[in-house]
Amino acid sequence: MDLEPIAIDDLRIRCHHLWDSRWLLLCAGDLASEQYNLMTVAWGSFGTMWSRPFAQIVVRPTRHTYAFTERFATFTLSVLPEFCRPVLELMGTRSGRDMDKIHESGLTPLPSLTVAAPGFAEAELIVECRKIYWDDVRPGHFVLPELDRNYPAKDYHRIYFGEILAVRGTKDYRAG
Repeated sequence: MDLEPIAIDDLRIRCHHLWDSRWLLLCAGDLASEQYNLMTVAWGSFGTMWSRPFAQIVVRPTRHTYAFTERFATFTLSVLPEFCRPVLELMGTRSGRDMDKIHESGLTPLPSLTVAAPGFAEAELIVECRKIYWDDVRPGHFVLPELDRNYPAKDYHRIYFGEILAVRGTKDYRAG
């Protein structure tokens, strides 16, 4: 993809559509040391907190990527083109504990501009983040009790806020 830097104020995305319909590829770790893992994420948000632009992700402690997200300070979120849907399905259903996901997917890791975690050459949008906060989902805090049905195994997500440090994308993601 032909990616260009996008200032955060110029970023144009359809937030709910990205998370709910397109999905994103979360990668946590360090490209230089070849210690990273990735998974598909479909729950999260973008916004402003503490006067900083952020991406918020959630990772269950049972996921292999959880250890990488805990250990490393940075992560990326990559939006892949629609024709890469099978790759996103693979990344969301198979574990890096059991297979070499990068090899199987055919994705090409790409050095980030500001963080250690890689993006991917196939992406139309890459958001680079540095963790700034975490907390755990607490079932007693659900205002809508039916939300607990998302956790039949009681494997409640860890929530991470990542300050957005850099964004690269195709012209479709630039406002104006």
